[in-house]
Amino acid sequence: MTSGRDLLADKVAVVTGAASGIGAGIAEAFAAEGAKVALIDLADEVRAERALAAVEAFGEGALYVRADIADEIQVRAMADTVLGRFSRVDVLVNNAGIFGESPVATMAVDDWDRVLAVNLRGTFLCTRFLLPQMLERGSGRIINIASQLGQIGGIDAAHYAASKGGVIAFTKSLAREVARDGVLVNAIAPGPITTPLLESETEQWRERKLAELPIGRFGRVGEVAPTAVLLASDAGSYYVGQTLGPNGGDVML
Repeated sequence: MTSGRDLLADKVAVVTGAASGIGAGIAEAFAAEGAKVALIDLADEVRAERALAAVEAFGEGALYVRADIADEIQVRAMADTVLGRFSRVDVLVNNAGIFGESPVATMAVDDWDRVLAVNLRGTFLCTRFLLPQMLERGSGRIINIASQLGQIGGIDAAHYAASKGGVIAFTKSLAREVARDGVLVNAIAPGPITTPLLESETEQWRERKLAELPIGRFGRVGEVAPTAVLLASDAGSYYVGQTLGPNGGDVML
């Protein structure tokens, strides 16, 4: 796969959770390959402006929309705003997510509900309101950011693992529904990546996870973003319902 600001030329992409971490890395990688990018997040003004400026620097066109992806009304409004600006969306990256730590025996029900609402319901809602225009054109890519914990589970992270396992199942089901209509749906299940999400976890959790990784280190955002570029580009045209795993060997299939 070659680079040169042309792999995604003339494409319009929506990336949720785009103000930091993996989402920001994907948004910048898309812009570097010629895409116009709509960044969706709930970030504070400083982080939002920084993320938008990083994408605008590539000169292809960018938009920031503040929205809670777990809220149907806000997602509908976000979709209308993006389509009003760019007329279409070619690539949707469902990346926004939250993490929490708690054993199931003492987990607050509200914590379970919020993690599932953002990570799984949010993925559904953004897809629900941006998929129809892809189907109308007979073309589109949807990339859902899952997690290796959705494949192997995680101690004190059952709500997160369940949400990401749901994302993987949703990816496979949707891919079967829409592939023949020209919309290709895949997932990326990264291992632990150095992002604000990882930094929010306890030192004990990070040390335990690091000890489990065959590669012996956490990953970098730049080691995940190229996978998204692949799936969004013509080079990824035969990937359907797959879960690609830049995970440092935490999952081996």
